[in-house]
Amino acid sequence: MTACNPQAPGVDCPRCPRLVAYRLALRRDFPDWANAPVPSFGPLGARLLVVGLAPGVRGANRTGRPFTGDYAGDLLYATLIDLGLMTGVFDRRADDGLTPIDVRITNAVRCVPPENKPTGPEQVACRPFLAAEIAAMPALRGILALGRVAHEAILRTLGQPLKAHPFAHGALHPMPGGLLLGESYHCSRYNQNTGRLTNPMFREAVTRLVEAIS
Repeated sequence: MTACNPQAPGVDCPRCPRLVAYRLALRRDFPDWANAPVPSFGPLGARLLVVGLAPGVRGANRTGRPFTGDYAGDLLYATLIDLGLMTGVFDRRADDGLTPIDVRITNAVRCVPPENKPTGPEQVACRPFLAAEIAAMPALRGILALGRVAHEAILRTLGQPLKAHPFAHGALHPMPGGLLLGESYHCSRYNQNTGRLTNPMFREAVTRLVEAIS
């Protein structure tokens, strides 16, 4: 097996046996998919980092780009484009020409987990990559957590107590080093279909963070 790069996992990262087995099964069944840890998308010089939970099996795991190929990406990318953080047109494929300007997108867990549910140990195993991501962004001012799991992963990565920063849609939490942590309910199909998250709610939460770090 290939060892993981200290800043980003390699295509055969061996850290999580369950995720490795799932990855290999997907490679057998869908050999034309990416089926590898999904790399971050966007410039390291961006001021905003968006952190999701994990790749979707038919979304980012298939296309090789975060939030690309699944329902959640429609709202996320449309909002980022509208706010001027990206240029181009999002088309649910990695070669659509979409260009991030001042935002980078990643996941707390880089490999697709069965049933979209990474275990606690899997989240811990992937945390060094999130820490390296944050450390590698010299102009970083704000981090947007999509959902509670991403919120808690960011806090643990930054060494902050969870109780001092409870998850709440639209909240802003000052972090060490002048960082600002913003958060939204995850823009999943379930949250949108049930009305837990609406387009205006999501745009308002993202806008609030973007304006605060401008």
